[in-house]
Amino acid sequence: MIVPEGIKSVEFIEGDGGVGTIKKTNFGESSPIKYTKHKIDALDADNFYCKYTMIESDVTFDKIDCVVESVKFDAAGSGCVCKMTSEYHVKEGCELKEEDIKKGKDKAMGLFKAVEEYLVANPHVCA
Repeated sequence: MIVPEGIKSVEFIEGDGGVGTIKKTNFGESSPIKYTKHKIDALDADNFYCKYTMIESDVTFDKIDCVVESVKFDAAGSGCVCKMTSEYHVKEGCELKEEDIKKGKDKAMGLFKAVEEYLVANPHVCA
């Protein structure tokens, strides 16, 4: 396990991993979020692109209806660059503050950094 205190497991609830698939991510005991469910909206393996929507969580978001994420990996030298965008769909009459977005972004970047460090130290897992 790369980040045992972060992600505990990932399971497919519906589908085979392609567009329309719903997957559930279970987080570690120290996480304030216990699980999230995402639906894969678009997937292009040839171009290393995925778009998915968070459709459920055990945490009630008082300002957000959903979050749509797009992830794209582009070749760069001997490695790659990961480009990620997040679309926050805010409930009517609510405003999302920049510091709220930054907290989520910082957590995501911490996870990406841990995965990157693991892959650099263990290049054989991607061979």
